[in-house]
Amino acid sequence: MTIDCADAYRLGAFWAGALGASLNDDDEPGDPEATVESPGATLLFVTVPDPKTVKNRVHLDLQPQDRTRDEEVERLLTLGATLVGDHRRPDGTGWVTLADIEGNEFCVERSAAERAG
Repeated sequence: MTIDCADAYRLGAFWAGALGASLNDDDEPGDPEATVESPGATLLFVTVPDPKTVKNRVHLDLQPQDRTRDEEVERLLTLGATLVGDHRRPDGTGWVTLADIEGNEFCVERSAAERAG
């Protein structure tokens, strides 16, 4: 998956932290591209001159594996994400929409354990 952005290295570092992955060894600040490889997905961040102006047409949904949805939301907010929409329901279902450090929206769903519970 390729993601256009203003700063490939900075956004790649955010998503590497979010996914528990790392940037490729040859990626450095100022590079026009940065790559994050994680199990099941490779994200390529490409610096482009155009700013984000509207809602994403494609977005990532994250489903935590070793923590709850709410714990994952708090961890991502600590990394620099911002809250866009809280769609959690009193019965524990629902999701949270966040934005990464460049304003790209993504959702955090319940973990598999929470869904089974």
